[in-house]
Amino acid sequence: MPATDKIPLASEVPWSDSVTAYDKEHFTIYMRFLDAAADNASYEEMADLILGIDLEREPERARNAARSHLDRANWMVTTGYKDLFAS
Repeated sequence: MPATDKIPLASEVPWSDSVTAYDKEHFTIYMRFLDAAADNASYEEMADLILGIDLEREPERARNAARSHLDRANWMVTTGYKDLFAS
């Protein structure tokens, strides 16, 4: 995939047992989720501030997307990081 192509933000993170192109493209977003979780932000706050999902129009999508991204961010720091450093 060319460096100029961007992988759009998904409502649900594509799950895999290895690091994906989506993970690499959205790594910064994952780190923002981990910071927000450490500050005890709610899923709704994370969806609004990090993902830009309108809570009034799409409350269920907002919660699900935030949960999905936070789950993947946690996976990245507990398991997935090993793929990043593999040769």
